[in-house]
Amino acid sequence: MMELRHLRYFVAIAEERNFTRAAERLWVSQPGLSTQMRRLEGELGVRLFERHTRGVELTAAGALFLERARVALVASDLASAVGHDLSEGRLGAVRVGVSRGLRPPRTSAIVYRFFQSRPGVEVNVIEGRNPALLNDLEDGRLDVVLAPSLCASPGLSRAPLGSEAWVVLAGAVHPLAGSGALQAAELAGSTILVPARRDDPGHERAVQDLLRDLDITASLVRSAPDPAVNEQLARGEGVVLSTSPESLPPGICARRLDPRRALPFSILWHDESPAPAVMEFVRIAQATAPLAHSRRLVAAA
Repeated sequence: MMELRHLRYFVAIAEERNFTRAAERLWVSQPGLSTQMRRLEGELGVRLFERHTRGVELTAAGALFLERARVALVASDLASAVGHDLSEGRLGAVRVGVSRGLRPPRTSAIVYRFFQSRPGVEVNVIEGRNPALLNDLEDGRLDVVLAPSLCASPGLSRAPLGSEAWVVLAGAVHPLAGSGALQAAELAGSTILVPARRDDPGHERAVQDLLRDLDITASLVRSAPDPAVNEQLARGEGVVLSTSPESLPPGICARRLDPRRALPFSILWHDESPAPAVMEFVRIAQATAPLAHSRRLVAAA
């Protein structure tokens, strides 16, 4: 059966026009090389070489076969290079799910650094609610999810992404609007807007845990869905406890809590043989996220 090595042997002989020189170039024995070429000619049913005392010359069939052999070897080398790039995580695709609302730290920086490091890998970022993201991860529609650590499930692998400080989002007309840190005690008795969804209790549970930790009593009120909650904030109907967004609409400010409290985040992925590009994304995410402390807080306009 013809193998790639037979094609390499044939091309070397055709280029050297001599079995001895080709054997030296290939680091194989000359008798063995001659045997392999006779077998190749027998398999093809044609003579590839005219042999004479000075060496060999290609037959018409040999000249045609040389063209095809070179094309096959180039394709093989390209396939090998692709396979190597895939195994090194330099080619492929990574589908990333990002938690909406409680946003992981340095999400944009993570994706950008991965893009710089692996330009041959296609990256698709999908924002969504945590239950939907985790379902997509479980079903193989996503490769990794960046979400609060409390969302992790036993069937997934996870690695810490650091933590992000809790902040209070308030409209300019709200009494808690302003600049600088907000004393946690000032939240007492406030109306706190939360995305209370039966299928996604994570945000509400995280807010309840935070208030319990701070020993604060406040009213939790169901908010409008994103982005309509910004209209509620602008009207002063309440405040939102969240991690600091990368940008804020005009008229809304973000104030860090004092004493500082932070929400831990993780990157989640399947435990079953993840692709090299996926594990490279995990590595870069872990290396990038700890660089963040608190994102820039946007003051009310």
